[in-house]
Amino acid sequence: MRKVVFFDRDGVINDNANYYVYRWDDFYINRGVIEGMRLLKNNGYDFVIISNQSGISKHIYSINDVELLHRLLDQLFKSQGLTVLEYYYCTHHPDETNCLCRKPMPLLFEKAIARFKIDPYQSWMIGDQPRDIEAAEQCRIRGILIPSNADIVTHAVNRILYDKA
Repeated sequence: MRKVVFFDRDGVINDNANYYVYRWDDFYINRGVIEGMRLLKNNGYDFVIISNQSGISKHIYSINDVELLHRLLDQLFKSQGLTVLEYYYCTHHPDETNCLCRKPMPLLFEKAIARFKIDPYQSWMIGDQPRDIEAAEQCRIRGILIPSNADIVTHAVNRILYDKA
């Protein structure tokens, strides 16, 4: 079974100073992301990104915008020797529906666990909102809540690799 680090996207992978980030020109990788992912990869971890993207249901941007951004992000990661197993995202806004895929609900984690044969007991979630951690913990995945746009090495990767708390 795989051990995986799940990442929230906006606020963890990229700077979310502008709340709805959907254009590559506005997408800035946070400090420590590439370094942190390399450290994790070298210790046998795979990666999945799980994100709420309610801007789609609010018609601020489209699914195609999100898919293009994820393809470009994937190219960046691959150029650094990194691979993301999958990018899962919820398109719903909580004012419109109570879906099962929007964090804090765990459906997207459950899909990833089943599809990629992930061991939740060896896996982690790095998120910048309590809902990220709540969704992961419902699947028995340990969560680490970090400040938005923080260096993930300092705030999460070292804990995963060395504390094992």
